[in-house]
Amino acid sequence: MKSEKLWDRLAKNWDTPGVSLGENDIKMLKKTKKYLNDASIVLDYGCATGSIVFELADTVKEVHGVDISSNMIEIAKTKAAERNSNNAIFTQGTIFDERLQPESFDLILALSILHLVEDAPQVLERIGQLLKPGGIFISDTPCLGKNALITTLIRLPLALLSKIGILPHINFFTGSSGITSIMPANFKILENESSAEQSITECFIVARKI
Repeated sequence: MKSEKLWDRLAKNWDTPGVSLGENDIKMLKKTKKYLNDASIVLDYGCATGSIVFELADTVKEVHGVDISSNMIEIAKTKAAERNSNNAIFTQGTIFDERLQPESFDLILALSILHLVEDAPQVLERIGQLLKPGGIFISDTPCLGKNALITTLIRLPLALLSKIGILPHINFFTGSSGITSIMPANFKILENESSAEQSITECFIVARKI
């Protein structure tokens, strides 16, 4: 798969400062932890090398990370062994992996990933299936279509680079409303805010499965 090979190439440099865990991630983690307790079972979708997983591991029962890149997951598993982190569990695969059981997670994170999936509505539907009733979904997504300059000047080149496998597929969400409009009907929005980070709008959404 083109996308898997792309992320495999990026894996070895992923843990450099500011890449694996930036300022925006730290803010998001603070917001996320208020929805967690020591009985929570969490899934980090698109976990990369597990930086977010390890930040949460000490506060929950289990935290699972899934990523399409085998190299990312290999690094994450090595880090888990070095930390003796027994409740951090990593799986190489997609959100549709059958090893992820329906209604088995209290909270699912999708951080900087929804703009990179080819079928965002289908992914959100799957997330809804994996959450327990009353479970929490949290996403933090760059909404690239919100910036007129990006949309006008580089949308076509990015699309071409994506098509030939140099870049992953890219969704140009115009804002948080573009994301909430494709979410399953059984999600209730609890938080919805946007912030500008270096001319890119970050859309933070918290939803509960009802």
